[in-house]
Amino acid sequence: MVFSSMLFVFLFLAANLLTQFLIRDVRKKNIVMLGFSLVFYGWAGPRYLLLLLLMVAICWIGALMTEQAPDGKSRKRRMILTVAACLVILGIFKYLGFLLGTVKAVIGVPKIIPKIVLPIGISFYTFQLISYVVDVYRGEVEAQKQYWKLLLYASLFHQCIAGPIVRYRDVAEDLEKRKMTAKEISAGISRFTVGLAKKAILANGCAAIADSFLAGTAETLAKVPAMGILLGIFVYTLQIYLDFSAYSDMAIGMGLMCGLHYKENFDYPYTSRSIGEFWRRWHISLGSFFRDYVYIPLGGNRCSRRRQLVNLFVVWFLTGLWHGASWNFVLWGLFFGILIALERFPLKGKLERIPDPLRPVIVFVIVMLGWILFKFTDFSMLGTALKGLFGLNRNGFSSRAVGLAIKNNWFFLIVSLLAVTPFWRNARRILANLSKKVTALYWINGIWEVAQPVLLLVVSAMALAGNSYNPFLYFQF
Repeated sequence: MVFSSMLFVFLFLAANLLTQFLIRDVRKKNIVMLGFSLVFYGWAGPRYLLLLLLMVAICWIGALMTEQAPDGKSRKRRMILTVAACLVILGIFKYLGFLLGTVKAVIGVPKIIPKIVLPIGISFYTFQLISYVVDVYRGEVEAQKQYWKLLLYASLFHQCIAGPIVRYRDVAEDLEKRKMTAKEISAGISRFTVGLAKKAILANGCAAIADSFLAGTAETLAKVPAMGILLGIFVYTLQIYLDFSAYSDMAIGMGLMCGLHYKENFDYPYTSRSIGEFWRRWHISLGSFFRDYVYIPLGGNRCSRRRQLVNLFVVWFLTGLWHGASWNFVLWGLFFGILIALERFPLKGKLERIPDPLRPVIVFVIVMLGWILFKFTDFSMLGTALKGLFGLNRNGFSSRAVGLAIKNNWFFLIVSLLAVTPFWRNARRILANLSKKVTALYWINGIWEVAQPVLLLVVSAMALAGNSYNPFLYFQF
């Protein structure tokens, strides 16, 4: 079950919100929410649910033992053992096949590599549980005494399979004392419908265009003209932001409807003026996790330049690997690690010399090239795409199919491009400010506030009903 489905929106979510509204007692709300979350997560198969229950149990017991340890060494040892257990489980399910495949490519054994199905969302809830255990060790939160409440935190269907990575300390108070208010329900509905429209209309539309040029085999990709590959990568760049940020929007919106407050996960990263800024505004919850639980414990910026470089490459190696068990993701992570290292040291202070309007354009182009590494797990496809982008496959510059794709989708592409910038948000703010001075605009603004969620919901439902193509990029993580 995914957020962008008719079943979820009009049955599952509607039933959940109705029960949350009708039940007044917070404890009972949480029990019902837990039931909905377990049904949602277990929809793909009970074996995934059993693994989630096991990992929560390990972290529940580990955090309690860590908190009750008699001294600092015991606390640290218990925390490390608990975190290691989580990482071992994650490693078995996500990386064992990748590791064995790499070993086989080098030395020829083992002959048979077991096919292990990747549990949905395991990377997200594993990192959430690790942050909880470490925060208990640091004394930043108290260990949760009741198993079912920790399970509720880890399994909340709003974010357990697609993020953002929510820290326990950010929602602990909400889970105990949350209230549903008319203002937050209204804001949540608006945010959810915006996210649904971004996914169902824009992201899915971008996916269809991108796949028309970038899907298939290396042989078929070699025949795509350079302009077609460029168009495909450009649209894929829009798709991946619209896709992932849409799910974050929907998670934040559903949280608000239920009295839960999740932090922002994206801040229009494609308008950044440096690669470092881009990563402070892209997938903020993941970046802050690696900063607080990997980079700073390694020494952060407090050590020598050489040590900082080592810390950076460790973080970016892990960042790439987190996104997928394939070497292309590692290369993608190291690509950005190198760029950030260059910005931080040899290019420090020099980037400001570039005219300000050009810097976001340069960053966008660099990031777009990086997404080529992210897109293709098959290295023959990756190599073909990189060569084809510069016409080295003797694939020509353009074709009639590329021209038609641009002609038929130019308006859609402009709307999608504007959607990855603050354009629509700023236009909304301007209208709101003008409505305070002009009576006619006041009424127009009021009508639009009511009509927008309904309109977006109807249009999104129409798009979903008529389109079975509904991929979600981050399910692989």
